[in-house]
Amino acid sequence: MARSNPGLLLGLLLLRLNWCLGVDGGGAEEGGGVFPVVVSTWPFREAVRAAWDVVKTGGAGGSAVDAVVAGCSACEELRCDGTVGPGGSPDEDGETTLDALIMNGKTMEIGAVAAMRYVKDAIMAAKLVMEHTGHTLLVGEKATSFAISMGLAGPTNLSSPESIEKWSNWRQNNCQPNFWKNVAPAGNCGPYHPINIPKDPVKSAVWENQGITCQEWLENDNLLEPTNSHFNSVNRHNHDTISMAVIDKMGHVAVGTSTNGATFKIPGRVGDGPIPGSSAYGDDEVGACGATGDGDIMMRFLPCYQVVESMRLGMEPRDAAVDAISRIARKYPDFVGAVFALNKKGVHAGACHGWTFQYSVRNSSMLDVEVITVTP
Repeated sequence: MARSNPGLLLGLLLLRLNWCLGVDGGGAEEGGGVFPVVVSTWPFREAVRAAWDVVKTGGAGGSAVDAVVAGCSACEELRCDGTVGPGGSPDEDGETTLDALIMNGKTMEIGAVAAMRYVKDAIMAAKLVMEHTGHTLLVGEKATSFAISMGLAGPTNLSSPESIEKWSNWRQNNCQPNFWKNVAPAGNCGPYHPINIPKDPVKSAVWENQGITCQEWLENDNLLEPTNSHFNSVNRHNHDTISMAVIDKMGHVAVGTSTNGATFKIPGRVGDGPIPGSSAYGDDEVGACGATGDGDIMMRFLPCYQVVESMRLGMEPRDAAVDAISRIARKYPDFVGAVFALNKKGVHAGACHGWTFQYSVRNSSMLDVEVITVTP
């Protein structure tokens, strides 16, 4: 009988473990160089290829920042998953608005836009904020005015036939699911009112004229929260972001995000996409992180800042990613989200909760983009 080889069995076991956790087994470090490298949430291969085409050249025009802009712009143009760029994720009014962020890990400068209307080039607008203002975040119509004044095309209708059809169908379904809670009436399109007993007698009389009494608010459980709450419907096609990290040939780090936000969000909502440390964070001295998922939950924990700081303290990317996700899961067991971690050596890993997550990678040891699968 042939004798088993313990070393071979251990090696196979470790390989299997690394695949399940979404860890680069170290190949990126072979050959004495790890740069450049591009990592992105989801199988957004064309976005990673666009970033790679920029960063692989090195020198002028091949910076990490330029690569991030190229990659996120490609996803905006392709409308990745319907959740990036114009034409997707209508809010309650049927309008699409955009959020984006870019961060230079060498200087720690950041530019971001949120709830931006009528301009489709979100990541470019964020870069303009970083390069031409002393601010970090511009929002709403003033972000639009700034972007157009700096040369970006607009005003442009960011809706599409698909987004309008999606919104119309949602309205016909009594605006379910939605993001409201503790309101009455919960099961239709509003207007909504808090279920707390109003102290204002005028408001109380108005609401009672609509057929809803204070006693009904207290007795009817259906008034507390829509039965088809958004917490049960988060997925990459309605609640997603491209988050990208790049290390260029000089070892400089940049990160960026772009999203059109959560589908049927309350107008004015800003998710984690333009929030530094939540959707993305990067530092030349340490590495980078990107995140995706339920931004309203994740932004309460700044998971990417946590990942980078954990790596700064010596954690490996896998451990830092798992730790950041675990912190959220302990407080919100039903949340859906994921992060990838990339250290300054080019080693990468991912962690997720509530769904199976994939992220895309390209480095100098690969012939093309590779997709890493991470299980909860």
